[in-house]
Amino acid sequence: MPPSHTNTGVSDPSIIHEEIVMPSTLEKIDESFLEHIDEKFNIHATSKKGFKKVPVLWMTAERSHQVKNNQNLRDKRGSLILPIMTIERVSVDKNPSNKGVFQGNVPPVDDVKGGSIVIARKIKQDKTSNFASADANRLFGQLNFPFKNEKVVYQTVSIPMPVYLTINYAIVLRSEYQQQMNEMLTPFLTETGAINHFVIKKDQHLYEAFIQQSFLQANNISVLDEEEKIYQTTVNIQVLGYIIGKGSNQDRPKIVVRENAVEFKIPRERVIMGDIPDHDDDAFYRS
Repeated sequence: MPPSHTNTGVSDPSIIHEEIVMPSTLEKIDESFLEHIDEKFNIHATSKKGFKKVPVLWMTAERSHQVKNNQNLRDKRGSLILPIMTIERVSVDKNPSNKGVFQGNVPPVDDVKGGSIVIARKIKQDKTSNFASADANRLFGQLNFPFKNEKVVYQTVSIPMPVYLTINYAIVLRSEYQQQMNEMLTPFLTETGAINHFVIKKDQHLYEAFIQQSFLQANNISVLDEEEKIYQTTVNIQVLGYIIGKGSNQDRPKIVVRENAVEFKIPRERVIMGDIPDHDDDAFYRS
């Protein structure tokens, strides 16, 4: 599952309140989906040990890790203990018509930082105060003299252009008995009421999920042989998500902080011609 938060490359993280712009990645969407199904749906079923919570297993190739991480999922023969639910991400679609809130492409700023979308701005108090004190002292002879200060330094935060994706997940419900299957399947039919839509969340990111209307069954109860009888139903859920940046392949900062310029000083032309300033004040520079 998704790793812990990595370095975002922010030089001044104070502008970001409670890490509200942690990058959205494919792993974060997977994690939010798994947590929502496991914790919010919180599906239980009747078993030999009573009314127990149904384990939710993320399908991955690392079977050895699953066996060692939770030994209660398998019996002594290595077979999964039913009932159980498994989740697999089956496809990722990038449809140009799915633009999200941005109807046009916003290329990054052409510098070493990059960044496309401005998401936050605040006044840089210390630098703004320094400019105000310097002007007050020069104009009125008092550092903290009240006047209208137009030299305000702002910090702006920008992120890469979000890319909107359609991600399809398959949840497979497996049980030994029809009653268990009915108990597991019912929440998917009733949790969202008369609609098939719900919202999943992770690190202040919101993703929309839609339960598909067909629930595919692949039971083997009609087969008259000696193999174990299993009830199996597949629930397909489509998630509209987005990713920001290239993840670990991002060569620029994931979160870019910039400050605006409030004053420009250019040397007077007479210095270039070899003249010597007549006094020692700021005549060398002109705002």
